[in-house]
Amino acid sequence: MNSNSYHFELLTTVAEMKKHYDIIKQLEHGYDKKEYARLLAEMIPNGYCQMTAYDNDKCVALAGYWINTKLFTGKYGELDNVVVDVKYRSMGIGAQLCKKIEEDAITRGCKFMVLDCFLENKRAQEFYNRLGYFARGFHMIKKL
Repeated sequence: MNSNSYHFELLTTVAEMKKHYDIIKQLEHGYDKKEYARLLAEMIPNGYCQMTAYDNDKCVALAGYWINTKLFTGKYGELDNVVVDVKYRSMGIGAQLCKKIEEDAITRGCKFMVLDCFLENKRAQEFYNRLGYFARGFHMIKKL
């Protein structure tokens, strides 16, 4: 666990992303590897990708993200499911991973980063606040 050895890799295919299912399943979404692959296959054509962080050859964190455009932001990056292996939490790797994604978004012409965070997830809210994110409104959903 040496922060000097962290390196990052951009993933753009289902095959690349499926290799790191053990990290994403720590989010406890409840879907198996087959369902994960099915969801990725739907998301990737819409611009979804992942950035992974490695400690030497071991993937220890990943975050999905999209580049898109909205009327109120113009071109933006959207973080989706930032997850750090439980053994590597509170070591700064999540912040480094988000910074790499923000750098990629800037090079792709984005002026904003956005994300969704559950109201009850206070630890994540504090993490994102430390990175400069703030609550601007509500993301509302309706189950159909």
